[in-house]
Amino acid sequence: MTQRLAGVESDLALLEDLARRLEDARTLDELAREAGDEDTQAEAVAELDALEGEFDRCELRSLYFGEYDARDVIVEIHPGAGGTESQDWAEMLLRMHLRWAERSGFEVEIDEYQPGEEAGLKSVTLTIKGRNAYGSLLSERGVHRLVRISPFDAAKRRHTSFTSVEVIPVFEEEDESVEIQPEDLRIDTYRSSGAGGQHVNVTDSAVRITHLPTGVVVSCQNERSQLQNRAKAMQILQARLAQMRREKRDAELAEIRGEKADIGWGSQIRSYVLAPYQMVKDLRTGYETGDVNSVLDGALDPFIEAWLRWRRSGESRAVTDDSE
Repeated sequence: MTQRLAGVESDLALLEDLARRLEDARTLDELAREAGDEDTQAEAVAELDALEGEFDRCELRSLYFGEYDARDVIVEIHPGAGGTESQDWAEMLLRMHLRWAERSGFEVEIDEYQPGEEAGLKSVTLTIKGRNAYGSLLSERGVHRLVRISPFDAAKRRHTSFTSVEVIPVFEEEDESVEIQPEDLRIDTYRSSGAGGQHVNVTDSAVRITHLPTGVVVSCQNERSQLQNRAKAMQILQARLAQMRREKRDAELAEIRGEKADIGWGSQIRSYVLAPYQMVKDLRTGYETGDVNSVLDGALDPFIEAWLRWRRSGESRAVTDDSE
């Protein structure tokens, strides 16, 4: 509730500041016109130009209208078939999202990391904390496709790799908890593995929890104790099960309403082409750029904004269809 209050207060402060500055610019413009003062007129125009940018920022905030958009987010990255090539692509995607989070001022916790056999990673789970983290990274959910000259191919042939990104909102215990019976869990402990660092230890503190009825498996290894890893793994499991429940509910509602989803829609959301040309294109919104290096370095905001606007336009169409 405190976080929600802080968000509302921030929005109100922005709106009040914009209203005050707009009124000041209007007054300045009127005075300049009455006095025929070109310098004051230019000052008023400059302030209006600045306000236009602020109103754009305010409009962007309004695009986060989803029920869980403001939440922290759990991100899972899993390489597809292809061995080292796909695992390296998964590592590149992890770096891209870490750099984006850093630029956005979000806090990041890596909960579980399984390194690849030769390069890259086999799986990673991280929690990104900050206002609208989930709403922003919803744009990343799905399969990401990479086309490049493989650094692991001695013949320097072009390869295509696929990696999936899953995002789940973080819930507090009292929010939307799923009742979990102790007998439905298998809890294993093992030694942490990873690239090294102060959070990776040599004791069996890592925890893997399997929810037997659903087969969902979650792991956590980067907390300092087995107890902390178990608590964090349970939080991730709660979020995963709550997400499954929401997806089941949404599917039932879609069936009742007669909606039909494109079978191939969710299989590939974005293509990153490094050879024979350079381009990143989002296949849902149509947004694209030739500056691949900047995107892989975390410049995701244009893609996120394009997706947020695309989502809003879809919601508007749905409302119109329902009313008809």
